[in-house]
Amino acid sequence: MDRKWAADITCIPTHEGFLYLAGIVDLFSRRIIGWCMKDTLHTDLCVEALEMALVNRRPKHPVLHHSDRGCQYAGKQYQDKLIEFSLECSMSGVGNCWDNAVVESLWASLKNELVFQRTFATKQEAMDAIFEWIVVWYNRKRRHSSLGYVSPEAFEAKQN
Repeated sequence: MDRKWAADITCIPTHEGFLYLAGIVDLFSRRIIGWCMKDTLHTDLCVEALEMALVNRRPKHPVLHHSDRGCQYAGKQYQDKLIEFSLECSMSGVGNCWDNAVVESLWASLKNELVFQRTFATKQEAMDAIFEWIVVWYNRKRRHSSLGYVSPEAFEAKQN
């Protein structure tokens, strides 16, 4: 736990326009440990997701932080935050989405299980549904074949 994290951004359509979701996943347990939702793609979207992950996890040893090469992750503000908390930066190869397959798979699950099943009238409606999907469903109940068919929360509990 807390050895390798992966981060990415996805967009959620609403009748008010796109909502952007930045997330950070612990690769050991597939748990979503930090996230942020905003109506812009500014760097603070990703910084706030990282800050949530750091508050939630408080890693005691080095963490490899992986993301794509998007300007939000490659920019000074985000890179300074990685340095401040001694997180080792890893970035995908140019144009290689396979380097971040775990988070891409997470976004596919979110969209197939929630987003494509309904229409969001407002960004707030989408935010409320995504919050519930992450906190109540995905982290606590959703079983993963890669974890022996237990949820991320149950998998982590078995490791302690």
